[in-house]
Amino acid sequence: MFKRSALSPEQALQKLRHYCGYQERSHGEVQEKLYSYGLRKKDVETALATLIEENYLNEERFALQFAGGHFRLKSWGRVKIRYELRQRQVSEYCIKKALAAIDEEDYEKTLGRLAEKKWESLNDETNIFSRKKKLQDYLMQKGYESDLVTATVRALSS
Repeated sequence: MFKRSALSPEQALQKLRHYCGYQERSHGEVQEKLYSYGLRKKDVETALATLIEENYLNEERFALQFAGGHFRLKSWGRVKIRYELRQRQVSEYCIKKALAAIDEEDYEKTLGRLAEKKWESLNDETNIFSRKKKLQDYLMQKGYESDLVTATVRALSS
């Protein structure tokens, strides 16, 4: 097995321009990629600064895109989105801004739609308490706030 030779800082920067141009990336992902190219700490920091200056890397833009995409495509709730952004070492300011960008009306409609669909799929469940619990667990796993989940379950089961 051969060891991949380290890239020069300029070669790594060129590769990262393409990597960041393809889709939004978090600072952590890019930093990890730079280290995987065999760069030293000083070169990594310089490359990150260059990418930020050239607007290839923007944490706020990444957070907005991530939150919006995962809400629309995967129907994730704010709790799960916040958790995932924290895992990607996004600043609290950017997380708050991204979550605030999710339209409240769409959020509630999506929660209601998910709840109705899951409630219908649980028709085989004869015990109403078990059915409610399964619905609640599903919505919580999707990352919705417990007070909204409780209200939604109560409304559906009455």
